[in-house]
Amino acid sequence: MSHETDIDAAIIAEEKALLAAIGEEPGFIRQATGLFAGPAGWVGVVLMVSQTGLFVAGAWAGWHFFQAADTLEALQWGLPAAVALLMALMIKLSLVPQMQANRVIREIRRLEVILARAGDME
Repeated sequence: MSHETDIDAAIIAEEKALLAAIGEEPGFIRQATGLFAGPAGWVGVVLMVSQTGLFVAGAWAGWHFFQAADTLEALQWGLPAAVALLMALMIKLSLVPQMQANRVIREIRRLEVILARAGDME
């Protein structure tokens, strides 16, 4: 009997450790930095570097747009500024579905542990 009790206690401790590892849902910043981890983390890094470069270029062109003296010069700076800023926004928004997928995967893992615990208790 004590051998079964030891096994049950070890299983319960392992399940508690799994639930603790999964933990509560992390905040936005932690979810965003989680995009740079794992085997596909390099993709997130490349996207964020590209997004940052486009944002800086768009802000620089926007600065020149507001400093332009005539209409033609304003168009020459304003259109590239708008395109670069929109591209930066689109790249950043492309990472949101991956954050959502990570949230769903985390909840599925939590449910797996809960179901495994419920199956062991029967």
